[in-house]
Amino acid sequence: MAGPSREIAAAIAEQAAQSGIELVASLPDGWIAALIEAFEADARFDHIPVNREESAIGLCSGAFFGGKGSLALMGASGLMTCIYAITKINYTYMVPMTIFITMRGRLGDRAKFHVSNGLYMEPVMRSIDLPYTVIERPDQLGEIRRAEAHSRTISRPVVVGFTRDLLYGESA
Repeated sequence: MAGPSREIAAAIAEQAAQSGIELVASLPDGWIAALIEAFEADARFDHIPVNREESAIGLCSGAFFGGKGSLALMGASGLMTCIYAITKINYTYMVPMTIFITMRGRLGDRAKFHVSNGLYMEPVMRSIDLPYTVIERPDQLGEIRRAEAHSRTISRPVVVGFTRDLLYGESA
């Protein structure tokens, strides 16, 4: 079985750079391994691995106050652990940020134990009015720039979710 696509990862990194992203804080996840490598290798980004998803939210929030565009990169379950940090820091102080996640549990996911993420991720984001977009095909990657711009407009985080089929280069 093939792993995550380096070509898709490079295209995502390019969209992030065009969006003004300079700092990327990430936590490992199998689906985004190539994406983490792309950000780490690209001199346009300061890539900082973190040990907790909440640390990525805090670091990216601080980058905003320092004038840098940033994104937090994590798996779907990681976003679920960040609800308090997002609502306390970003909503209270109107801090924009882009958050990239994996859309675990959706069609194409081959891990039965991630079904709960597919059942609850989108309802949780809607329940706290966290805007999000899901990218399933390469022709939708321009949504990254739109999400970053929307985050700046509303002064709150916006989530960009990537499906397995996209990240593995298996989407149409």
